[in-house]
Amino acid sequence: MFFPNSRYAQMANYQKQRPDGSVVQVTRLPLPGPAVVLGFFRRSSGQRLDLIANRFLADATAFWRLCDANNTIVPDALANRDLVGIPIDARVRV
Repeated sequence: MFFPNSRYAQMANYQKQRPDGSVVQVTRLPLPGPAVVLGFFRRSSGQRLDLIANRFLADATAFWRLCDANNTIVPDALANRDLVGIPIDARVRV
């Protein structure tokens, strides 16, 4: 079960059999597409993605939208960049 605003909420599910014979429900990964950004924000040292998401997307839990806009699957890959692309549908202009 995922929160309604989760990047996984609309992803397809399927079953997978494990080596021990048990069957588990799995969710497909949301593979990022081409990066489409409104502009870029220069991160300060140690500035967290949830704070950037709160500033530009008005939702601290939407850091995954920053990842999608920057063509990264995991937040750690984006957290190491100096410039963070802001999604084109951001509520606050860069």
